[in-house]
Amino acid sequence: ARDHAFITLLKEDATPLLLDFCFNGWGMKFAANKDNLINWNLYQSNLLKGSYTNCRNFILEGGSIESDGKGTMLTTSTCLLAPNRNDVMTREDIELYLKERFNLQQVLWLDHGFLAGDDTDSHIDTLARLCPDNTIVYVQCTDIEDEHYEALFRMEEQLKTFRTIEGEPFRLLPLPMPDAFVEDGKRLPATYANFLIMNRTVLYPTYNQAIYDKEAKRVLMEAFPGYEIVGIDCRALIKQHGSLHCVTMQYPAGTLQEDFELKK
Repeated sequence: ARDHAFITLLKEDATPLLLDFCFNGWGMKFAANKDNLINWNLYQSNLLKGSYTNCRNFILEGGSIESDGKGTMLTTSTCLLAPNRNDVMTREDIELYLKERFNLQQVLWLDHGFLAGDDTDSHIDTLARLCPDNTIVYVQCTDIEDEHYEALFRMEEQLKTFRTIEGEPFRLLPLPMPDAFVEDGKRLPATYANFLIMNRTVLYPTYNQAIYDKEAKRVLMEAFPGYEIVGIDCRALIKQHGSLHCVTMQYPAGTLQEDFELKK
């Protein structure tokens, strides 16, 4: 749902803008023709309120971008510049498009970091997330024998160079790297960065790894003071190569039709 669903903006009068981007199966790795019918059918069914905005001439997945809502967007060059997405556009073209479409002041590009078993070309929501008070939580690998160590170390070093719009460094909080989660001999992209932010609650993925699950909760409690931090067992989801944030898409209050809300 994260990668094909509407991305919603709010106009100054609080009218939702339902942005419908094209999803092409993470760079044409999988068929996506039916995925691309979902948004229009939802809109035609009158389940959602707002202004439909056709962005289908641009390939963009919700998991590939992360915004603080104050003018900064975080993304990865390995995804947005990957073949079979927006090949004819340069990095500068894409950055300008994102700034105009999302009313941004800056786009921060991560050039390092990956997870084994990932189909997305390193979505940002698997690696690093923007949190309140100019904080970034990110996956840290401390095992020098792990295949992720070098790339995640380089990612960490680049994060240290990023600055807020005001020119200040971000507060960086490292999340633990889960032990290797293997299915049929292949490592799956388990990550604690794939959490879902709700109104006063953060749901975060757990993997039946008591020490790391507990440490991830501690870090998120520090990143989200005043929020309830709730773990959700995502072992079934990770076997489908995704996790909690991947399978969800939030909508602002007022986007769902009232009669649909009552039926729920």
